[in-house]
Amino acid sequence: QLRESGGGLVQAGESLRLSCAVSGSIFTFRTGTMTWHRQTPGNQRALVALSLADGATQYADSVKGRFTISRDNTNNTVYLQMNSLQPEDTGVYYCALGTAFWGQGTQVTVSS
Repeated sequence: QLRESGGGLVQAGESLRLSCAVSGSIFTFRTGTMTWHRQTPGNQRALVALSLADGATQYADSVKGRFTISRDNTNNTVYLQMNSLQPEDTGVYYCALGTAFWGQGTQVTVSS
């Protein structure tokens, strides 16, 4: 089970930190790939950030230098630190463990 939190309404230039707590799949969390995705109305979910078990990370070009994905294997939680938020960052953010496990999503709204 994955549960996201930390979304909200902010102004452009501000920051948010999303959290995704994983339960019930501890071994898979520690050895699996964690990702954050963003979905906007009428569009498919798009990959925002990825964290491999070996610590490697990847980011969508639109968020490089502003977003940071990190994982805490002690608390089985993955984070997405989002700085310098822009209106185009608005959407529902989902975390995923591999391809099979998804959270319910958390809304991020950035006003201009």
